[in-house]
Amino acid sequence: MAKTKLQNRARIKRGIRGKVVGTAERPRLSVFRSNRYLYAQLIDDATGHTLASVTTKGGVEGTPIEQGRDAGKRLAEAAKAAGVEAVVFDRNGYRYHGRVQALAEGAREGGLQF
Repeated sequence: MAKTKLQNRARIKRGIRGKVVGTAERPRLSVFRSNRYLYAQLIDDATGHTLASVTTKGGVEGTPIEQGRDAGKRLAEAAKAAGVEAVVFDRNGYRYHGRVQALAEGAREGGLQF
């Protein structure tokens, strides 16, 4: 029986979340990609709190790649304000490609380590 894209992503996501856990010192950088926007947040899984979040909604105009890179830089700034230097990257079942990759590279350029 053929699986849908959503079912395949859910299976991949379960495998990733089984290995990736965020702590207060090193929170999880979780990415959600909709058709139009990109959302990212730093999550402390021990307490279930979001430490910082960012979206491409109010960001820079340009290509989706440029918007993702800008969002990554803004997330790095918000993380530093929250006292976070290192994170664990959770691509949430999406391929490390395109907008997701641009967000990660922007966060690294902003000073986050992962």
